[in-house]
Amino acid sequence: MIPLARPTLAKLSSLNKKLRDVLETGMITESKYVKSFERMAARFLGVKHVIATSSGTNALLLVLKSLNLKGEVLLPSFTFTSDGHVLLWNRLYPVFVDIDPRTFNMDPDLVEGKIRKKTSAIMPTHVFGNPCDIDKIQKIAKRHSLKVIYDGAHAFGALYKGKPISQFGDATIFSLTPTKVLTTAEGGLVATNNDRLASKLRLAKHNGDSFKRGEEFLGLSARMSEFHAILGIENLKIFKKANKRRLKIVRLYKKLLFQVPGISFQEVYPKNLSVYKDFAIVINKDQFGLSRDGLLRRMLKAGIQTKVYFDSPLHKKRVYRAYKNLNLPNTNFISKNIMDLPLYSHIPIKDVIFICNFIKKAHKLA
Repeated sequence: MIPLARPTLAKLSSLNKKLRDVLETGMITESKYVKSFERMAARFLGVKHVIATSSGTNALLLVLKSLNLKGEVLLPSFTFTSDGHVLLWNRLYPVFVDIDPRTFNMDPDLVEGKIRKKTSAIMPTHVFGNPCDIDKIQKIAKRHSLKVIYDGAHAFGALYKGKPISQFGDATIFSLTPTKVLTTAEGGLVATNNDRLASKLRLAKHNGDSFKRGEEFLGLSARMSEFHAILGIENLKIFKKANKRRLKIVRLYKKLLFQVPGISFQEVYPKNLSVYKDFAIVINKDQFGLSRDGLLRRMLKAGIQTKVYFDSPLHKKRVYRAYKNLNLPNTNFISKNIMDLPLYSHIPIKDVIFICNFIKKAHKLA
């Protein structure tokens, strides 16, 4: 089976000294290696503050709590479940905005029409590592005095007009799970230039406690362990090399598939850099000859693991059943026709060629 994703990891030999230090000192959580990882990530992302957490979900949950948001938050339905869940946990109301079917990101031209008196923030997702139209979003937010929190779970290393995506908005969160372009096994990061927000987040991930046992703030336990931080430190050292290879694989996929009728790719705006957490294709059944689901079944039978992100989108999930009849035509179309092909930095070239040849053959035989 050709796997959909595998983490590209630093060599064990690069971890051993630090791991031994942690085990010998007994300082196994939230100590010097977490702080070192936060400083390294801040330099890489070009921000003043990075706060490491136990997950990207907790990072986003705590950002919302720390900003003391009320009322409604605008977000895409075409995103990971956590984005909606953290709003509900914070007693905020999701307002779903349709996507641009070319970029898969929230359509900024539809945002202003969703803003009401109760709106307090916009929460776009850089889907699959593809930067949103940040300029338009920031202008709208400024005009209506709204906070902007970017879900960059997929997008560590992505650039908007040559700048790290983390340099925009009130905060950007990243996920560090095994399928992400940078992993600590489990974990998350908040990147921000807001001093006050950063201070509050450092309290928030310790249950809101500044160690005076006063619990100044309603937080939760969301610390990162030293073991996870060590993996993050060493993986960040190889990130640029690994991501260069990843983007080479993306170019190969596009070269081999761009002439296949009925297949289209996610569009990335000029001057932007997507890190392609996923390489997605959209299947036009009439032109390709097979439906998305038909191709999925054939690929799995041939030993090629594929997956669909995001089907169902949030507004179609049971938790959000009140929104099930919402008119989001682009979200509905993309979610029913999209599929992700195997992609990781060290995937063999021969596997990519095999996958593309299989897809071409499936089209010819359809």
